[in-house]
Amino acid sequence: METTLNFEKIWQLFQETDRRFKETDLKFQETDRQFKETGLKFQETDKKMKALQELFEGQWGKLMESLVEGDLIHLLDKRGIRVSDTSTRRKGTRNGESYEFDIIAHNGEEIVIVEVKTTLRSKSVKQFIERLQRARHYFPEFRTYRIFGAVAYLRVEQASDQYAQNQGLFVIQATGGSAAIVNPMGFQPHTFG
Repeated sequence: METTLNFEKIWQLFQETDRRFKETDLKFQETDRQFKETGLKFQETDKKMKALQELFEGQWGKLMESLVEGDLIHLLDKRGIRVSDTSTRRKGTRNGESYEFDIIAHNGEEIVIVEVKTTLRSKSVKQFIERLQRARHYFPEFRTYRIFGAVAYLRVEQASDQYAQNQGLFVIQATGGSAAIVNPMGFQPHTFG
């Protein structure tokens, strides 16, 4: 009799424990579902934030390009490069290679390709020079032109403006409502391409 009673008690305890495990499992499943929902909401918010950041940077970049382009012909004229036309956002693909340049100023014999950055960094200067070296490949119509390069910026890091100048690039700083070439007078730019 006592064995039966103990068995019944054990069986009841087992059932109670099983019930509690099932309740706990349901709570874990609900918590897991909530974590997944929260994760999806974070991903959605992250996508929206990235889209806003790209929109802001894109609009800011266009503003910077416009500011530099507006003064570019005058600035280069003062340095002896008599360009007459500019074009912006020149991009395309040639032989499977993609390219994009912010501003190109030209006059029939020379072109100045300008990379515009809100913050100029040495890494950006190096990458730009690599693309400048391929400019004749990207633009066969300019194959007989002398090709110069320039970087324009609002802020500078790591003395990258000095690095750009040492690499033979014109250095243009956007200030307020205008832009200025900061290379010293007498600076001799390198030709690229």
